[in-house]
Amino acid sequence: MDGSVTVITNPTVTVRVTSTVSSFEVNRRFNRGITIADFKGKLELIVGTPAAYMDLELFSTSDKFLQKLDNNEALFGSYPVDDDCRIHVTDRSGTQSGEFTDLSKVEKFEISDDAYEKRADSIRNFKKNMKLGRFNEENRAKQEEALAKKEEEEKVAAEALVVGKRCKVQVPGQPTKIGTVMFVGTTDFKPGYWVGLKYDEPLGKNDGSVNGKRYFECEPKYGAFVKPLSVTVGDFPEEDYGLDEM
Repeated sequence: MDGSVTVITNPTVTVRVTSTVSSFEVNRRFNRGITIADFKGKLELIVGTPAAYMDLELFSTSDKFLQKLDNNEALFGSYPVDDDCRIHVTDRSGTQSGEFTDLSKVEKFEISDDAYEKRADSIRNFKKNMKLGRFNEENRAKQEEALAKKEEEEKVAAEALVVGKRCKVQVPGQPTKIGTVMFVGTTDFKPGYWVGLKYDEPLGKNDGSVNGKRYFECEPKYGAFVKPLSVTVGDFPEEDYGLDEM
């Protein structure tokens, strides 16, 4: 043995890249054997700054400034670049910081509703010609008719319900529940007719109040509101779970 020491350097290095044109930081791996000129060409694809308008600065892993990378002919690996060091790109092309990320600075195209209505190449005009969505008068009329019919059915069902009556509640996708009718009518939280219920078990969502307005009294988690068509009034005695037996 001659006592010599061989230093093996990883041919690639992973660095953090920041720039004056973006608030983002990205991690990229580069070959130490490329020149600074080639390195700038690769950075151009990352930060968007033309290579000819770049100034590069090298920072340590703790973000302490080390030196400038200002020799385009020098190899990238000739500089003291280690994994997790930071390369900061200063843009000298005149691009402002945040120009590509701050949408508030982007000039927006605006058009008045009247002018848009007259355009033949608009989405609105296409829907009109194809009779789609709200421009399909026949389909729209059918939807309004179906909605009016359902509202009338709910009104009739609501008028048949009496506060204090026992009931069974069957909501699609939920288990059948037993309780007592506590409220029937319209509410402030949603349009249409609603039925307020006090369940026999804590399977509800409230205590008879919604958004600070009280419609009836019950314990928390025992109250709920459902549509009238989901409620069937009848002889549904409260089940005895034997809680008082020893």
